[in-house]
Amino acid sequence: MSHAEDEGALVLEAQQMLAAGQSDEKVFADLAARTGNWGVCVLAVCLALGVPRTAAEARLHEVEPLFSDFAVGEEEDVAFLLRFGHVFIVDRILEEHEERIRDLLRTAAGTRGGFPGGLLAWLRTGELTKIFLYFAKTRFRDGRGSPPEFWAAMTAAGELLASQDRPDHEEVTAGLERCRTQAAAISAK
Repeated sequence: MSHAEDEGALVLEAQQMLAAGQSDEKVFADLAARTGNWGVCVLAVCLALGVPRTAAEARLHEVEPLFSDFAVGEEEDVAFLLRFGHVFIVDRILEEHEERIRDLLRTAAGTRGGFPGGLLAWLRTGELTKIFLYFAKTRFRDGRGSPPEFWAAMTAAGELLASQDRPDHEEVTAGLERCRTQAAAISAK
């Protein structure tokens, strides 16, 4: 069996395991323990999830040097590292309206001092409402960040989210009101 055939068979197997409800982390660990070829297993899981080949290969290129820190039998540890590194995330393609919201949330994050690690996955998967609601609860301490720019970007993002008919409309509207209140309080100073 050639390398391409091995990979193709692993992609198919990974798709079946994922369809059966196994997590990407477990699928990688099981395939890697069985085959011993961690790189091909990373590609197989990424491709099975729908990550484009070029992106999957780039992700593998980034994490492959870390494999030398692990030994046979530590596939679950490698799988945890891959999950922590967001290797198996499928980036969502956003519509223009969503791209504008994402850009505003990035602006807010930059003026706040960045994204907490877990929110980067939400940004990549298009969980914009979750990020908005998380940031709407922000409190600024110790003079860090730029509250005026943050609340302006958050208000604009909230207005775009609230303009859509959505099941979480009440929650988004409440978050938007908090953003407006904070923006007004800062501009009144």
